[in-house]
Amino acid sequence: MELSSVILTTGGSYGFFRLVNAGVNKLPMPETACRNAWKWRNISTSFVHSLVTAIWAVLCFFLHPRMAEDLIETHSAFSHALVSFSIGYFIYDFFDMVLNQKLSQSWELLFHHVVVITCFGLSVLSCRYVGFAVVALLVEINSVFLHLRQMLRMASLAAGTLYRVNSMINLGTYVVFRINTLAWMTRWLVLNRDKVPLLAYTLGSVGMAIMTAMNIVLFYRLLRSDFLKSSTREAKKEKEM
Repeated sequence: MELSSVILTTGGSYGFFRLVNAGVNKLPMPETACRNAWKWRNISTSFVHSLVTAIWAVLCFFLHPRMAEDLIETHSAFSHALVSFSIGYFIYDFFDMVLNQKLSQSWELLFHHVVVITCFGLSVLSCRYVGFAVVALLVEINSVFLHLRQMLRMASLAAGTLYRVNSMINLGTYVVFRINTLAWMTRWLVLNRDKVPLLAYTLGSVGMAIMTAMNIVLFYRLLRSDFLKSSTREAKKEKEM
């Protein structure tokens, strides 16, 4: 794919998510979310990205199964466009956080976005490792439930059945599509060391190490917040009875 097409797709994606954010601002907002309207808009926009990207990433392998056999050279225009589309989103979200959130609250995600933009940028510009990037985007399947969890909490619906069901699906997809996917990607990178140039290998290794550390921390936070604390509260209630 030509550079002009990459710029067009990335720029179009950036503009699309700005429009999504503006559209969310026009929609009714839960009363409890009004205390932090920017965060509600940001998470809702991220939810849209996750939903679109999750479906798109699965379709990439469904429509072009040969890509799974060669994650370095084999890819379709459809999968290349997905990676460019996601770069546009991460650039949009980076500036949205820089302009609306304190650095002390967002530095982890900003760092994450810089790493992703760099790795994905190398992929779309070199037209290599697109399949590997699409595998990485399978984590967005979990992000759908992760963002929905945040939205339910902001809407003060954390005590309902929907939240509990979403929490279980969120944790299950977290293990399958985040932890397992990252572990598989790390293994693939090590096994294919001889086929990957030093720069790409270094970027990939550093990126995977950062993502793995961040995801382990986030998994512990989710487990503690949604399951360990609720178990503790139930145990206290039983003692009181």
